Amino acid sequence: MSSTLRAVVIVLLAASCGGGGGSNSSPRDLDNACSILRERPHYSRALRATERRWGVPMHVQMATIYQESKFKSDARTPFRYRLGVIPVGRQSSAYGYAQALDGTWDEYRRDTGKRGARRNDIRDATDFMGWYMTTTNTRNGVAMHDARNQYLAYHEGHTGFARRSYRAKSWLMRIASEVDQRAKVYEAQLANCRAARR
Repeated sequence: MSSTLRAVVIVLLAASCGGGGGSNSSPRDLDNACSILRERPHYSRALRATERRWGVPMHVQMATIYQESKFKSDARTPFRYRLGVIPVGRQSSAYGYAQALDGTWDEYRRDTGKRGARRNDIRDATDFMGWYMTTTNTRNGVAMHDARNQYLAYHEGHTGFARRSYRAKSWLMRIASEVDQRAKVYEAQLANCRAARR
């Protein structure tokens, strides 16, 4: 086997192994928490680890991830266009499962010491959400199981949430209520789900 062919085979094998739990496609049934965890068992391990470390319930994490990325590891915000055709960059630097912004992700890595954390790794993304929601609890007094207000603070930032900036955004209030409803559905499903305990 030539050295070039050998190098190509090694690269293809490495790519097929994937890295750190990323998945570019959504699970098949996003309306069923148990189905999501059966299809992607590594999600269950990541979500449970975050619940143990930070106290954020699995169903709150899952409802937030659903809203932010539909469980796509490489999710990004859409491009903005000038004159309707010339791309001028993305709407924000949000990326990955948790749609974390560059600056907030850097702050998370500094605070937790997880310098190698990646936004397209479900373990790092859920840990980030746990860190962020714990800060929301400390700074803004929002309970960990309060999916609606945790989502509003997640979207608006801690300072924006404290100023109640969301009150001027009826669309965001609607979405936060949808996140809350999804969290309740996921919670009921997870209560009878073996996949959540793996």
